[in-house]
Amino acid sequence: MRPQPPGPKGVPVFGNSNRFADDPFAFMDACADAYGDVIGIDLGPQPLYMLTNPRDIERVLVAEASSFPKRDLGDDAVDRLLGEGLLTSEGAAWQDKRQRANPAFHSGRINSLADMMVDHTEAMVADWNDGDRVDVHVEVARLTVRIIVSAMFGTDIDPERVEAIQTHLEPLGRRFEPDPFGRLVPDWAPTKKNREFRAAVDALEAIIDDIVAERRGTEGGDGDEPMDLLSILLRAQRHGEVTDGDIRDEMMTMLLAGHDTTALTLTYTWYLLSQHPEVEERLHAELDAVLGGDRPTAADSRRLSYTTNVLNEAMRLYPPVYTLFREAAVDAEFGGYQLPAGSGLMLPQWVVHRSPRWYDDPETFDPDRWESARSSERPRFAFFPFGGGPRHCIGKQFSMLEATVILSIVAQEYTMEYLGSDDLSLRGSLTMHPEEPVAMRLRER
Repeated sequence: MRPQPPGPKGVPVFGNSNRFADDPFAFMDACADAYGDVIGIDLGPQPLYMLTNPRDIERVLVAEASSFPKRDLGDDAVDRLLGEGLLTSEGAAWQDKRQRANPAFHSGRINSLADMMVDHTEAMVADWNDGDRVDVHVEVARLTVRIIVSAMFGTDIDPERVEAIQTHLEPLGRRFEPDPFGRLVPDWAPTKKNREFRAAVDALEAIIDDIVAERRGTEGGDGDEPMDLLSILLRAQRHGEVTDGDIRDEMMTMLLAGHDTTALTLTYTWYLLSQHPEVEERLHAELDAVLGGDRPTAADSRRLSYTTNVLNEAMRLYPPVYTLFREAAVDAEFGGYQLPAGSGLMLPQWVVHRSPRWYDDPETFDPDRWESARSSERPRFAFFPFGGGPRHCIGKQFSMLEATVILSIVAQEYTMEYLGSDDLSLRGSLTMHPEEPVAMRLRER
């Protein structure tokens, strides 16, 4: 057996956390370039190893998933925000939650939501005009909030609540940005960041509690029952299976995870299209041929193959979830190195998706790389924006349909001219966000 995996030398107390906080994406790239498939990184009190080979990632997420559960990041703020929801729970509790949520994400039900997605998107576009300057990330995030509330809360949300949600998301994001000093400050400490975080969580929970109260009694119980997630949970509560806290945790998870990643995917897609007019021209040609100016349906989305390739290529270059964390429940060998039980494992989409080992010209935006002849040559887990295995994202089909619907409606009406700096600066939090507003000038087609 080989010695401990190589990795960057850290400094006392902080290890590599300063470099990671300065630029997590450059740090991960540098580690992968210098050290290979298995890399020892010091970001905290427990050993952490970054795995960059798709073979090892598939083993962790799929083949031996039970030996590599989700890692407890040791951050009370995550528990305060998401509680014991679907994203954070483990073992039998997670299995129960996943099984209960499955009907809300059944393929037939998801397909039936396409008209609702179209309605909300057309309402957004109706407020736009040729020449308008918009922050496309803000615009589409508001849209995806409205869509996830309609789909999973079973109701519409008024503009004031949408605005309140967006306002309170900013301190949440700041709380989870890499910060080498932050882990030295307890969550109960009355720092400005902690106070703003707690106030934001309280405000979002109040919004969720209000929506739950408004929906209570409308969830059905006999015959043709609504199958949005909130209705399912409210029916389960009548049978004593879930508590008010359980409902709040699940709906907070759904609100945040259910809108953020799709909004980011579309934001990065429009940025890339603005930089590659030849790709945008082909996208428009497909939309004109398949839709001819009509509203897209779920069936149409399956015919929009180039549109899907564009979205996949955007998620390859800019994966909203840029790394996953797991924990070795047992001693495990990777790349000839023995990693002890309790070790943390870091599975970085950012690194793997951009590796020249798996992609020709990896920095190039090339949707054609998703044609079957080329994509079949790559390892399965050279691309895993939605994770994989038993814990793969339950909302994958929902997110892809939503992104396709929104992109196809907007792209039939407008092109976007990027008005920001040449390079799109990024910041890491729970997901990967643009550092600055993504300013676009709308141009009617």
